[in-house]
Amino acid sequence: MEIYNGIPATRLDVRWRKSTYSNPSGNCVELARLAGGDIAVRNSRDPGGPALVYTPAEMSAFIQGAKGGEFDDLIA
Repeated sequence: MEIYNGIPATRLDVRWRKSTYSNPSGNCVELARLAGGDIAVRNSRDPGGPALVYTPAEMSAFIQGAKGGEFDDLIA
């Protein structure tokens, strides 16, 4: 199966994970490692909706930026 950005998340045979910081109403982002090593991301409110696919390097850059506070202004 070809994996691409926007693939329906239900077509991916993966185990989705969400943060323990997510709220009880399920408003969170879920992630899953794909067989080839890439990482898929989906919105938990739309589990069958599109999944975005990122390389480990792309996710690392994002996580390091988030840890460093680079996106704090978006939620302030």
